Amino acid sequence: MSAAPASSTCVVLGAGSWGTALAIQLARLSRPTVLWGRDPAHVAALARQRSNERYLPQAEFPDSLRIEADLVAAVRSAPDLLISVPSHALRSLLEEIAPHLAGGARVSWATKGFELASGLLPHEVVTQVLGERVPTAVVSGPTFAKEVGAGLPTAMTVAASDATFANDLALRLSGVNFRAYTSTDMVGVETGGAIKNVLAIGAGISDGLGFGANTRIALITRGLVEMTRLGVALGANKDTFMGLAGLGDLVLTCTDNQSRNRRFGLALASGSTAAAAQKSIGQVVEGMQASRAVRDVATRLSVEMPICEQVYRVVHEGASPKDAVKELMSRALKPE
Repeated sequence: MSAAPASSTCVVLGAGSWGTALAIQLARLSRPTVLWGRDPAHVAALARQRSNERYLPQAEFPDSLRIEADLVAAVRSAPDLLISVPSHALRSLLEEIAPHLAGGARVSWATKGFELASGLLPHEVVTQVLGERVPTAVVSGPTFAKEVGAGLPTAMTVAASDATFANDLALRLSGVNFRAYTSTDMVGVETGGAIKNVLAIGAGISDGLGFGANTRIALITRGLVEMTRLGVALGANKDTFMGLAGLGDLVLTCTDNQSRNRRFGLALASGSTAAAAQKSIGQVVEGMQASRAVRDVATRLSVEMPICEQVYRVVHEGASPKDAVKELMSRALKPE
């Protein structure tokens, strides 16, 4: 398939913090970009204020970024779409846009997490809804929206089975202070993005209980083993998990309080219920439902994931965070 020219429009679907940051990055080099959001009042505020004061304050919109309230108009206006919605909303959005995709359209996404009902990775959901002929790609890696919006140095990964699309999207995203690397391992990149949110909750719980740096690094290291174990069982390349979309994203999310998942874990450690912790954060905490989906997939594939299992028990079964740590530390010894 021929590449879309760099001057063509790219549409970002989803006007949360990450969708907004990606739209700003795409528009930074004066390339035409459209940002669509579902909430009409929010979209009107974006157009009026030329910034996203609700989710990404102080990040001004470049002149080449246009705001669109009409989903059909947005989808029909560009050959390339970049979806940035939570995993639970991915399938329904795809079903809405499917009848309106232009011939030759290419679809990418920054959505992370297994679909809860099916246990499918995002690329599998996309293929089910859009078919196999639409070129697809996933954008992932160690990035916080606030820092991308501010133009701070950032690196991330674009994975696609079509190398041309991966290269095109990486070039489109890359610019001053932003570097996108390419990969063909969509399974590995998506698995890393799904599991790191669960492990970040565990890191927040650990730090909230005051267990210190030794515990945190043990959790990250052994968590990486669990991530790799499940990814390989799903068909991923083991080496992917030592890169930006694996180890990089895991360390970032587990160690910085910009992570909603880490803050959620901190709240659980302080005695909050899962519902209260979610409400206090005020945005989607992907790891909350991801912990259930990861457990279901691991059970189906008979993959041992003790850290993720204990996070699931704390979040969904009301287990005591201290008891969960005690359970992990009392496991039988074995070679690393």
